[in-house]
Amino acid sequence: MAEWNSIPLEITYEVLGWVAFFSWSISFYPQVILNFRRKSVVGLNFDFVVLNLTKHSSYLIYNATLYFSSAVQKQYFEKYGFGEMIPVAANDVAFSTHAVILTAITLLQIAIYERGGQTVSKISLGTVSVVWLAAGVCFFIALPNHSWLWLIGVFNSIQVFMTLIKYIPQAFMNFNRKSTDGFSIGNILLDFLGGIANYAQMTVQSIDQNSWVNFYGNIGKTLLSLISIFFDLLFMVQHYLLYPDRRPVPLKISKEKEALINEKESEENV
Repeated sequence: MAEWNSIPLEITYEVLGWVAFFSWSISFYPQVILNFRRKSVVGLNFDFVVLNLTKHSSYLIYNATLYFSSAVQKQYFEKYGFGEMIPVAANDVAFSTHAVILTAITLLQIAIYERGGQTVSKISLGTVSVVWLAAGVCFFIALPNHSWLWLIGVFNSIQVFMTLIKYIPQAFMNFNRKSTDGFSIGNILLDFLGGIANYAQMTVQSIDQNSWVNFYGNIGKTLLSLISIFFDLLFMVQHYLLYPDRRPVPLKISKEKEALINEKESEENV
């Protein structure tokens, strides 16, 4: 396994890695706190959260396995060269673990807080089911020859795919409501900072090693940041330029609320 050639670059790499970790990790809290204060999840797209849980679970499997498993690391070095470093750092594993926990907490909030008639779409549930079924099939394909590097590569591809599609429901929901009310922009700003720090970290490693293998050796991490930054910019445009300080257009009124409104109108007419 390769070693660092420059101590300053190694320190910079570690600092950038933990900046990305704290930025990405803290980015989950504004939405959780907003939900708690409002006792409502109206405005937060449930498909986004469900897809996000599968995304982070897949990313955790990839990061933890490559970071801790000597067998998988050996397969990685045999493929990319024993002079290379593994493209996963401790902060990657820490972030993935934290992300799974916080996303699960957000799902719990969806279950207990006011939802305003919002539901998880059948398309998202179907997508998640197919993805995990495919992952299970891949496990049994990898089992006979112990093709673990290939298997975690599948999970890495899953997290890239989920990252690509998870933002779309929220973006369309903001567009339909003509508002970002209920969706925390703090989450987006911190996510953006984390993506930039992540790219900078990978660049520092490449400069030190005079090799760009870590970019295509962990294509999932590369695409993760690129996709996240793109959608972060989109959400910023929606929040600050397209729909600043605009009240949301109701998507759907729950049956309970509709009954109360009708009852109130009847009383006023008497």
